Amino acid sequence: MASGAPFRFHKMHGLGNDFVVIDARESAVAMDAARARAIADRREGIGCDQLVLIEPSATADAKITFFNADGSLAESCGNASRCIAQLLGGESRVETAGGVIALIAEGEGATVDMGAPRFDWDAIPLAYPVDTAVLPVAWDELEAPIAVNVGNPHAIFFVPDTDAVALDRLGPLIEHDALFPERVNVNVATIESPQRLRLRVWERGAGLTRACGTGACATAVAAIRSGRAHSPVTVALPGGELVIAWAPGGTIRMTGPAAHVFTGEARGL
Repeated sequence: MASGAPFRFHKMHGLGNDFVVIDARESAVAMDAARARAIADRREGIGCDQLVLIEPSATADAKITFFNADGSLAESCGNASRCIAQLLGGESRVETAGGVIALIAEGEGATVDMGAPRFDWDAIPLAYPVDTAVLPVAWDELEAPIAVNVGNPHAIFFVPDTDAVALDRLGPLIEHDALFPERVNVNVATIESPQRLRLRVWERGAGLTRACGTGACATAVAAIRSGRAHSPVTVALPGGELVIAWAPGGTIRMTGPAAHVFTGEARGL
């Protein structure tokens, strides 16, 4: 699309997963996939993993829309949600495409109640009915993933060494597999102890990222549900650590840092 009116933005990150956050609660900012891609471009735009648009909500303190770097929409983003918590301050509730979530700003970070995970095949969603606790599929050494929806879809693979997996090659193959009609986030995790795991994520629409909050949530839930770990679980990502707490039948609570880098104004995007 042609460039729109100038807009102010915040550059923020959670564990290196970086965002352009536009607060459009008082002055509307037109946004679509093409403009989001242009803003996210690291050579000719501002550069980010996701663009986050804050707008007024009739049912919560704000409405949040997440755009991936490729312009596609994401239902949820855990690291960005902590950044939003820092911007809004105190306790707040925000409306997302994945549901209403609760935020609590805490010091230099935040705790986010991400809601309850979903396990039904059609809630992931998958292309056909199958047991989401052990999907009977494989891509090279990655096999038998667990599928979880935590506001967006995730496939989790538990492996002996997450660093040994060629995620840059296998991630896009799995993301775009016909089994996942809305594509999928791909997580490879190694259990280090019942309360600690290492994780790398190929993020749907963004690729390899230093951290993925919803991936940490989905992987911790999968580890707890399958008996590999106990709540709370520390999830170590390339960009840092998150703490995930969940009990079956309850909601997921994610705690971790969020950083405000700078505020700017963009023209010609």
